[in-house]
Amino acid sequence: MPFAAHAQQKPISIGLLGIGTAESNADSLSGFHKGLAEAGFVDGRNLSIDMRWAKANDPARLGTLASELIGRRVAALIATGSALVAQAAKAATSNIPILFANGSDPVKVGLVASMNRPGGNATGVTFFTSTLGPKRLELLRELVPHTATIAFLVNPTNPVTSGDVADMENAARSVNQRLVVVGAKDEPEIDNVFAAIAAQQAGAVLVNVDAFFNSRRQQIAALASRYKIPSSYNNSQYVKAGGLISYGDDRIDSYRQLGVYTGRILRGEKPADLPVMQPTKFSLAINLKTAKALGLAVPPLMLTRADEVIE
Repeated sequence: MPFAAHAQQKPISIGLLGIGTAESNADSLSGFHKGLAEAGFVDGRNLSIDMRWAKANDPARLGTLASELIGRRVAALIATGSALVAQAAKAATSNIPILFANGSDPVKVGLVASMNRPGGNATGVTFFTSTLGPKRLELLRELVPHTATIAFLVNPTNPVTSGDVADMENAARSVNQRLVVVGAKDEPEIDNVFAAIAAQQAGAVLVNVDAFFNSRRQQIAALASRYKIPSSYNNSQYVKAGGLISYGDDRIDSYRQLGVYTGRILRGEKPADLPVMQPTKFSLAINLKTAKALGLAVPPLMLTRADEVIE
């Protein structure tokens, strides 16, 4: 029976797998629900969403949770926030449609055969925020042009980290910027790594794209403030939490796109036929209150380019 007809009888059940909590992913989920509504699906009316959340440093748990959702005979599996989540979903089923949303190159991490023709049971949205690292480095250098060292904070458990480090090191080398790579995979290590960054007298920190870091954005922004370290991020949620600057996709809109695609799958289209979507909106956000506390003067030209300014 087609999903659309089935929806008239009882709600369709879908599974959602992610890192962190529903609360830490509230903005993304709001965009997802908006896209679902545009496609004609409303949670609690003709749709039931079963959510499972895991910690970033526990990939085995992701596999277990993916299997749980599949066991509940969901019509689709939504894999949010990290390539690790999508890989766990992909490993758990080759039949149930998977819709992913993360910042990785889905071809490189093995989720699809190609961007235009995914070719399997998975498609979705890639933020490609990892590729924006050099641009974020450029913006950070505009704010702290004379800093000798910039720290690059990464999660060593993320499968895309090694590629991101190589790209960022190349970008730093091209502008003669000294870059120190530091890693953290859990909450205590985040505390320790900021102490180490301060001890090394790094003049700024660029936080890599990572679902775990996003779930700990309050902690990260607070530590950057405590140690008076200018900080750069991939989305404005960090800036709203007190971070200095961000540049990346419009995360709510990207998840809206994911919701629309989910609706299309539920109405009978196949992931293999739906090209992986890419962001159409990018946003620069600056927290002027944080800049003032750090004693930084934001260049007027940067302010005119900003899409969001927090005062």
